[in-house]
Amino acid sequence: MPLSSFPQATIQFEIQTYQRPKDEQRLRDTHVSFSGSPQKHPYSTEKIILVVDPYSTNTFYYEFQTEDISYVEELANIVNMDGEVIPMARLWVKRKSVAIRSTPFVVENTML
Repeated sequence: MPLSSFPQATIQFEIQTYQRPKDEQRLRDTHVSFSGSPQKHPYSTEKIILVVDPYSTNTFYYEFQTEDISYVEELANIVNMDGEVIPMARLWVKRKSVAIRSTPFVVENTML
């Protein structure tokens, strides 16, 4: 079987290595978890984008400051029908941090 038929990773996303917390209960008390596909921010190295449910037709994304992320857990990757792999992660973000939730949409005239 030729090597080209195996699934290929689309983008290798490199994130800083985070140490496993010593007290997981304290982490749950002081942080909130968010799951999705992490992406590099288009113009800032101090921010990260987390796309929630990347294959949904009604998806949205979060934008976090990297300094507000204390721990990252790798989750199972998602593979689409074309064999493209999308990495998934759970980010633990400090409570009271300021973040952005964005929902893209197509502008349409809803009046007939």
